[in-house]
Amino acid sequence: MRRCRLVTNLSEQIEQWQKAQDAALQLVRKTGNELTALRSKALEPFETQVKALLQQVGMPNAVLKVKLEPLSAPAPHGMDAIQFLFDANKSGRFEPLEKVASGGELSRLMLSIKSLVAGGLNMPTLIFDEIDSGISGEAARQVGVIMQSLAQKHQLIAITHQPQIAARAATHYFVYKQEKNKAIKTGVRVLSTDERVQAIAQMLSGNEHAEASAKIAREMLGVV
Repeated sequence: MRRCRLVTNLSEQIEQWQKAQDAALQLVRKTGNELTALRSKALEPFETQVKALLQQVGMPNAVLKVKLEPLSAPAPHGMDAIQFLFDANKSGRFEPLEKVASGGELSRLMLSIKSLVAGGLNMPTLIFDEIDSGISGEAARQVGVIMQSLAQKHQLIAITHQPQIAARAATHYFVYKQEKNKAIKTGVRVLSTDERVQAIAQMLSGNEHAEASAKIAREMLGVV
């Protein structure tokens, strides 16, 4: 009799757990479908904004498309498989971003996306490690403009070799290496205004003492 009662209780518990699991799964699917609807609604505005920013940073023909594919079962990121497709040159062929984008294209694309999402996320500090890789000239200047705009609401730390970007910083740190006690040590220090002029002049021409480069550096920094 006692054993029969234990079996009955266990069966009831299993049934309760199964009902709880089914209810939880139903809630997960409902939430996942709501997330899919929000993503679908946001796709076109997001793609349009990214395209506009890519034009600003010197990629007038580049287009990013986001493809959502439904999953058969819930996943940690929702009910969709998300794929980023890219066409840099109006070819009409959209391929997976990771297969077709160059280093410079990826750098500018990541900056464009981060500049869009940063305002909606709790990210007080943004770090860009050579996000200007593979670009120069006007494209680098426009990247600097976007980064300076981002810096109005976020602390921005950028590792760069581009004078167009370095000149827009509020504070310029110089990273260097030196031998100390028979070991190579890495250090960092804040540059003064005159040192910034020298550093940016060197970025421009490779010669920090060239008067022409120094003059351009002073103009970029707004230093008389």
